[in-house]
Amino acid sequence: MISKKVDNVQEALDGVQDGMTIMLGGFGLCGIPENSISELVKKDVKHLTCISNNAGVDDFGLGLLLQKKQIDTMISSYVGENAEFERQMLSGELEVILTPQGTLAEKCRAAQVGIPAFFTPAGYGTEVAEGKETREFDGKMYVMEEAFKADFSIVKAWKGDEAGNLVFKGTARNFNPPMCGAAKITVAEVEELVPAGELDPNEIHIPGIFVQRIFQGESFEKRIEQRTVRESKA
Repeated sequence: MISKKVDNVQEALDGVQDGMTIMLGGFGLCGIPENSISELVKKDVKHLTCISNNAGVDDFGLGLLLQKKQIDTMISSYVGENAEFERQMLSGELEVILTPQGTLAEKCRAAQVGIPAFFTPAGYGTEVAEGKETREFDGKMYVMEEAFKADFSIVKAWKGDEAGNLVFKGTARNFNPPMCGAAKITVAEVEELVPAGELDPNEIHIPGIFVQRIFQGESFEKRIEQRTVRESKA
């Protein structure tokens, strides 16, 4: 058995350099690799291209990288929770490539399984299709989308073993699974890391072949973007 375990987040992100393209799992703030994002902030790497469904919020998640202007290009689907993102985009400081959510997911999955490109009807006739090949199938027009090309894919799972097998919990099973194996190096941070063989094979969502490095995160805030509660009767 080849162990994928590394001792800490610093070792996990060894090799991340300025100008790289990095995938980051999560949906909003659900299932984001919190420890890895904090380490990217500390490493102060610059001119990054980040692929993530969301751009975090102003003071958490990818918003921390945006605060320090470490991201040059953001490839996302929904970015409405981040005022600093909006400011940088409107001022021209940040290049933004908005991508339909299903297309974003499929571009990740295509990279994961080695498919160079695919056709989708999403975005045809809009700015999304500008400069891209289009083709008709059975009377309907489609846009050709290329798979993502990334240097690092950073994901977060609930539990993993030293062989890199991963189990996701609840809605954290969002963009994390299709980003595994979709880059040259996949880093998984987990809440619980166990020896190989302890996970039930029937419960594994992503096999270790898609993961190069795995470590146990030190802490997870698991923030919620907008918490809504009932008013107290008192």
